Amino acid sequence: MDAFDYFIVVLVYAEIAKDFGVSLERMAFLTTVTLLMRPVGAFLFGLWADRAGRRRPLMVDVAFYSVVGFACAFAPNFTVLLILRLLYGIGMGGEWGLGAALAMEKVPAGRRGLFSGILQEGYAVGYLFAALAYLLVHSVLGLSWRWLFALSLIPCLISLYVRSKVRESDVWQTARERQRKAGTGLRQVLFNRVILKRFVFLVLLMTAFNWMSHGTQDIYPTFLKTGIGLSATVATWIAVIYNIGAIIGGTVVGSLSQRYGRRRMIVLCAVLGLPLLPIFAYSTTAGWLSLGAFLMQVMVQGAWGVIPAHLTELSPDEIRGFYPGVTYQLGNCLAAFNLPIQQSLAARHGYPFALVATMIPVFVAVIVLTLIGSEARDVEFGTERSSALAGRATTPA
Repeated sequence: MDAFDYFIVVLVYAEIAKDFGVSLERMAFLTTVTLLMRPVGAFLFGLWADRAGRRRPLMVDVAFYSVVGFACAFAPNFTVLLILRLLYGIGMGGEWGLGAALAMEKVPAGRRGLFSGILQEGYAVGYLFAALAYLLVHSVLGLSWRWLFALSLIPCLISLYVRSKVRESDVWQTARERQRKAGTGLRQVLFNRVILKRFVFLVLLMTAFNWMSHGTQDIYPTFLKTGIGLSATVATWIAVIYNIGAIIGGTVVGSLSQRYGRRRMIVLCAVLGLPLLPIFAYSTTAGWLSLGAFLMQVMVQGAWGVIPAHLTELSPDEIRGFYPGVTYQLGNCLAAFNLPIQQSLAARHGYPFALVATMIPVFVAVIVLTLIGSEARDVEFGTERSSALAGRATTPA
């Protein structure tokens, strides 16, 4: 549901730019400020979740970004919309870490890969819903982009209702009891040398991952409409097609990572993404563009399907609300200038060059960083092995 609201901007920022009389390069900073503020939300809500449990902070977070997303429908100018998207970034930043921690702590270790893929591809489902909503509001009903933001409140309220029925994490309760007996606070856990070293590494890994995702998605609808000259309706249907590819890739690869390993499946997807770039970026017909985008998102989101399990497994029980969310969102922050950079390159050299020139080094970075990292597949949460206090959570399986 947070992805639904985020990708509304991606789909309509050319129309918003026209209404507010600003350039596409300036409009691209709407996504930039959202990404820049996500670490703030991950930090605040993550600390709260490790102190008070996963459920309550998650519900407050959902309510907050629902209201802010709805308010975007009434923005009178670009400056107000920019501020609202900044605030939205705080709410979106808190969502992923808390949701991943709560979900991964509840599923059996042996099925964590499958549910990791299902969880992560909620992101692609949100994008898919946004594309379908765009088709309904813009192409069928002929309404303003503002109606799309008004719709964002409905699915978020549904999400809030579902989460109100979910019980608190038993793993969190076990970790809090262990901390109480040891007399150890979150600060002592976080500032462990090995945990800090891993924290920096995961931020770098998530920077490459977020650039890989946003670099193949955020500018693509504009590329199809402005660069290729496709109609808004055709471009949006292509977005529907490649999000179906993302859902398939994330679910299948996430599941396979349970058997073949987290890092191995990530590297395989990134390697296969490289030869797909010519079809993805240099095709000129709707059919080939659909095929290239579909296959690209199978690989990109296939690698992403592993991440909820991978990050939570590398996070000690005592800081699992904070650790995966903040590393993920700091990576988002460092990758936040992806869209302005691609838009600037496209203005000078064309969209195909902008896509290929930025994505080749990113795929290579994902491969290298994943290979030099570690994994903790099948670690049992709530045990001595997953606790930082036992001195064993810092040793990957």
